[in-house]
Amino acid sequence: MSMVSALADNQVAAVQRRSIKVLAAGQGLGGIAVAGSLPAGSLLAASLSGSEAAAGLAQTAGVLGAALLALPLARLALVRGRRPSLAAGYGIGAIGAAVVIAAALLGNLVLLLVGCLLVGVASAASYQARYAATDLAEPTQRGRALAWVVWAATIGAVLGPNLLGVSGQVGVAVGLPRLAGPYLLCGIALAGATAVLFLLLRPDPYLLALRQRASSAGPQAPTTVRAGIRHLRGHPRAALGIAIIAIGHVVMVMVMVMTPVHMAHVDVSLTLIGLVISVHVAGMYALSPVVGWSVDRLGRIQTTVLGMVILAAACVIAGLAPADSVPVLGLGLFLLGLGWSCTLIAGSTMLTDDTPEAERPAVQGLADLVMNGVGALGGAIAGVIVLVASYGALCAAALLPILGLAVAVSLRGRVHDEGAENLLYGDGGGRIPRGDE
Repeated sequence: MSMVSALADNQVAAVQRRSIKVLAAGQGLGGIAVAGSLPAGSLLAASLSGSEAAAGLAQTAGVLGAALLALPLARLALVRGRRPSLAAGYGIGAIGAAVVIAAALLGNLVLLLVGCLLVGVASAASYQARYAATDLAEPTQRGRALAWVVWAATIGAVLGPNLLGVSGQVGVAVGLPRLAGPYLLCGIALAGATAVLFLLLRPDPYLLALRQRASSAGPQAPTTVRAGIRHLRGHPRAALGIAIIAIGHVVMVMVMVMTPVHMAHVDVSLTLIGLVISVHVAGMYALSPVVGWSVDRLGRIQTTVLGMVILAAACVIAGLAPADSVPVLGLGLFLLGLGWSCTLIAGSTMLTDDTPEAERPAVQGLADLVMNGVGALGGAIAGVIVLVASYGALCAAALLPILGLAVAVSLRGRVHDEGAENLLYGDGGGRIPRGDE
């Protein structure tokens, strides 16, 4: 493994600030790409197949792509560092956008799903970028460092869905189907994100973190993905963090993926559908710094409980809203995004707390594999539920995972969060003191 030299504390802080800026730039471009393509993919799949159930398959393919590449990207980060891992993920996503455009031209649903799967790999890179923000962060600043990179996707993610109409017109102008236009923008944005990360994320934050650790505690043996997975045995706090991330994600995916189809069914315009999705994405990212502060100051578990309450409220509001009620659906989808933000940041920080530096990419990759795996399953189930029942029934079904998480958190009460001010990290492993077990 190529390594960078150990640095003084002030130099590490400077690298951390630079890393956050580079990761933020990549997240902004990735936000434009992924958020802008989500509703277009669902509508394109429904158009090619003639069935609303296929809309869920497009989202499922994207989430499945993120799941399938989560561990390979983590393995690449373990061996080569965050920079090549993140750049590879975004680069594969750019290729996927080209495949979707080809599928739209050929009218081929299978090729479309393959393209959506590859675009989903960019989501895997985006999720792992949040962990890269914590590699050099001070323990009591992890939630906020992670949250700032999540927040960085706000501008691009909100802008992306609102460009549906414009990008569709651009697509038509260059000879593409209207719904392929957003994927033209997607490919350009992902190519830009690839270049930014590959060229500018230097020195690599993960490799530097390992070097800093080695300089103070001696060299560490190289780790593997399998060793990272074994770490979860006997670490209920890390396992609970994965459960929080996964359940918050599956609830969000189930409701979000079918909302564009629900609205299109009563002829709501593409522009208004894009507006609702952009409001949803704003909920996911815009308040991330506040959520990060809550995680660091109020506690990981407390923020998780808040996220569960918000997710439940979102399901009720969206489920009761008429399909053409843009303001009410917008409120429901905003809360859906905010609840997801709470569970993602709290769970990710909890997981990082309880995992040593050398094993973090492996354990974090496993977390993203689980998150996207259950998200893919949720997206597929969502399409079936709407086909055989209704959108309202889907929102009611989405409450069940929230109840399951509430039970898990209650059963893990002995692993409660003491708050950032009580964290002790003397062993260098990011562990929370075991008085809370």
